[in-house]
Amino acid sequence: MQCSWKAVLLLALASIAIQYTAIRTFTAKSFHSCPVPNPMNCSLSQDPDGADRLCDESPTFVYNLSRKTHVLILATTRSGSSFVGQLFNQHFDVFYLFEPLYHVQYTLIPKLTQSKSTTDRRVMLGASRDLLRSLYDCDLYFLENYIKPQPVNHTTDRLFRRGASKALCSPPVCESQAAVDLHLEEGDCVKKCGTLNLTLATESCREHGHVAIKTVRVPEVSDLRALVEDPRLNLKVIQLVRDPRGILASRSETFRDTYRLWRIWDGTGRKPYNLDVSQLTTVCEDFWNSVSTGLNRPPWLKGKYMLVRYEDLARNPMKKTEEIYDFLGIPMDRNVERWIQNNTRGDRSSSKHKYGTVRNSAATAEKWRFRLSYEIVAFTQHACHQVLAQLGYKTASSEEELKNLSISLVEERDFLPFS
Repeated sequence: MQCSWKAVLLLALASIAIQYTAIRTFTAKSFHSCPVPNPMNCSLSQDPDGADRLCDESPTFVYNLSRKTHVLILATTRSGSSFVGQLFNQHFDVFYLFEPLYHVQYTLIPKLTQSKSTTDRRVMLGASRDLLRSLYDCDLYFLENYIKPQPVNHTTDRLFRRGASKALCSPPVCESQAAVDLHLEEGDCVKKCGTLNLTLATESCREHGHVAIKTVRVPEVSDLRALVEDPRLNLKVIQLVRDPRGILASRSETFRDTYRLWRIWDGTGRKPYNLDVSQLTTVCEDFWNSVSTGLNRPPWLKGKYMLVRYEDLARNPMKKTEEIYDFLGIPMDRNVERWIQNNTRGDRSSSKHKYGTVRNSAATAEKWRFRLSYEIVAFTQHACHQVLAQLGYKTASSEEELKNLSISLVEERDFLPFS
């Protein structure tokens, strides 16, 4: 049977299209990684509706060329992450977001606060990386995929802890707020500013020189490798750790229902048979794995990773904050210095809110030694002995040693940034 030249041409074009599709599918990565910025990438042959949107639709290249710094505070609950977040929130040129991944977790895994399923974890991490990538690009519209109910006309009153972000409570996002008022409390922000306009929030983000995000919903730094290696970003990770004994004491007091069995053990001296030990061991395992990765200094983390112990920050907040800003290459402004001076010498009445940041920071770091029984401390020391040694936390061998504050349980360690 003879084929016309038109048929042959159609078959050839179809073959080329199939090969192109296969290559695109085979080489595509999560987050559609862009090539290194190059004006020659914009060509008429590219699909303007493609997922990469390399040239026309994304401001990525401008951001990358301007070396906008993207900061991620990698932490776990009750490790001092809200305090560290404020060190960036107070900076005039940093656009700070408090726990945006909350919306991913409670949309994809609504019935679980900390899913142990490998599948759930994989889905959660993939969605989280996509959202982080978009937020660092100042694409706050991407949040709408996870905020429930769905925002209307890019406005919502459901953004988690909106008031914890100074930029979202200041002009131009909050038009009713005077620019000179620098002391708007978190609860007052929602009352005075009303519904959040994500278009104005996006504009505010683009006007700032840097973007910082805090999260307790990414277990390990290795989970961020795709973002760290993304040439469109200038991502730097601040991993915050804390003595697991202090974390356990703080969680038991803050999340009283979730940690009820630990409190029963602490109060009665009898360990419940159905105690969920993973509430402790998961923290230690995640710390061990993540810190091991960071301290091994893989090439992909060079210049991108800094380990910070909460205890070091609490004892010398100004000095440690200066070290953090030096690592990031961002000048520390007077707003940050003033906030540290005003918020690290608080009295007892100033830290009643469970997520508050006003406190005597040095005293707070040691407070766990009087909150936990020695039996629970000894159990924690045995379960987490590897990570305690790794991070320079000493064990207490007796009740007397535990309560004696003249004996420090924190070794002097200098965890230098990987530069």
